[in-house]
Amino acid sequence: MALPTVDAGWRRGADFLVRSIGGLSILCGWIAASMILASVFITCQMIFVRFVLRQSTIWQTETVIYLMIAATMLGLPYVQKLRGHVNVDLLPIWLRPLPRKLLAIVVLLSGIVVLGIMGFYAFEHWHLAFQRGWRSSSVWGPPLWIPYLAMPLGFALFILQLLADLLALLTGRDTAFGLEAD
Repeated sequence: MALPTVDAGWRRGADFLVRSIGGLSILCGWIAASMILASVFITCQMIFVRFVLRQSTIWQTETVIYLMIAATMLGLPYVQKLRGHVNVDLLPIWLRPLPRKLLAIVVLLSGIVVLGIMGFYAFEHWHLAFQRGWRSSSVWGPPLWIPYLAMPLGFALFILQLLADLLALLTGRDTAFGLEAD
């Protein structure tokens, strides 16, 4: 009698974790969208300053580049949550439900491993910039650890969403590749 309670409790915990990570991914999507919007406004301001006021710009181009990179990195978990990344579903469509599920597990685990390696090196790069006090060589010269932080953070959040997808698949909360079972 206790076993169903443990199973039910574990399932509730897993559902809570999947929903929480999904909420974090949605928040990341909003932050990424805000960064893109800020980039548009800064670009408009830069155009106004350069062509209407006939003045030079110092920080705008670099800021827009950093914001767009950060928006891309922080938008990764949101796009994963929506299944918006490019995928080829020809093989999963042809497979029966069990092999399809196994393929989805292999794909998710492979993605986690690859992103873990990329995240490790992104963290190492960020840490080096932070530790050595690297600054941009531009006139503005912001510390580079700030924009570099988007890389390890984005990869970590992406891995977290992949783990949530894997947990949802293993608990039956989601289907492999979003395809219905036959």
